Amino acid sequence: MIEIYGVARSRAFRCLWVLEELGLAYRHHAIDWTTGAKQPEYLKLNPNARVPCLRDGELVLFESLAINLYLGRRYGLGTLMPADLLQEARVLQWTLWATNEIEHHLSTINMHRTNLPEAERDPALVVAAEAKLPVPLRVLDAELAHGGYLLGADFSLADLNVAGVLSTAIVARFDLSPYPNVSAWFGRCLQRAAAQRVVEIFRSGK
Repeated sequence: MIEIYGVARSRAFRCLWVLEELGLAYRHHAIDWTTGAKQPEYLKLNPNARVPCLRDGELVLFESLAINLYLGRRYGLGTLMPADLLQEARVLQWTLWATNEIEHHLSTINMHRTNLPEAERDPALVVAAEAKLPVPLRVLDAELAHGGYLLGADFSLADLNVAGVLSTAIVARFDLSPYPNVSAWFGRCLQRAAAQRVVEIFRSGK
């Protein structure tokens, strides 16, 4: 059985979402990133001491978006992951775009607005990170002006990966309303039944 390690409040959220979208049986180990990820048994799987990590038979894989691309290619080819090479290339494009253009800035806002103890927060870093986001978010907003999904009319792994990265905006209290197409698309993504099941895992603290 597939095993996924990491609490839903971490980047494991997006991996759990893929597993739910694909209807795969899996075992969820709610390993946190503070103490659980530093335990010797877990370090054998992911020596980076970070979550998430996937085990699927003999394969052990870390990095959340690599996990998602693997799951999509192996179990969702022709559905969640397009079988067409050109469309698959666009999935890769948007996946890398999300991690290169927005993830670091949202993570900084989240850390210094909500996650770190008050004494360790630096408001200047929040301001600087927020200033970096309008340019890429306008790119995404323009891409979504047609009102569908990133690859067209159907939800795909491109949408899941970008929305999974963008979900940090919720806990970071970053306002997406200036980007109406992004906001509408993000709402459609998160209202999917699979995403809502993972939201419930998140709310349970697992």
